[in-house]
Amino acid sequence: MSTVKKFEKLDCWKESRKLVYQVYELTKKPKFRKDFGLRDQIQRASVSAMTNISEGFARYSSKEFIRFLDYTQSSCEEVKSLLYVAYDQKYINKSDLEEVYSKASDARNLTLALIKYLRNNR
Repeated sequence: MSTVKKFEKLDCWKESRKLVYQVYELTKKPKFRKDFGLRDQIQRASVSAMTNISEGFARYSSKEFIRFLDYTQSSCEEVKSLLYVAYDQKYINKSDLEEVYSKASDARNLTLALIKYLRNNR
């Protein structure tokens, strides 16, 4: 971790950025776009996943960084839950659900791997 000088180099941040892109693309669908509450919530959750990594990276200790990474993994889970709401309301199809759900899982898993690394190397 000490060799990483920029948060943009972290795999979990890169994956979270892809998640944000996919969520924003999904929320452009006509029905989804009109549900302002759900649209805004899922966008905020995805952006939170990405930005907590960068915010935690700027902290002074690995303990604080881990706390922000924990927020990231929680936000990924929130995105996954909100995808079901969108699916149940027929804003998205099963393929959309599975694709973005998988991206949220990937981002979460990479974040959890970084948390484990940081805990083991304190």
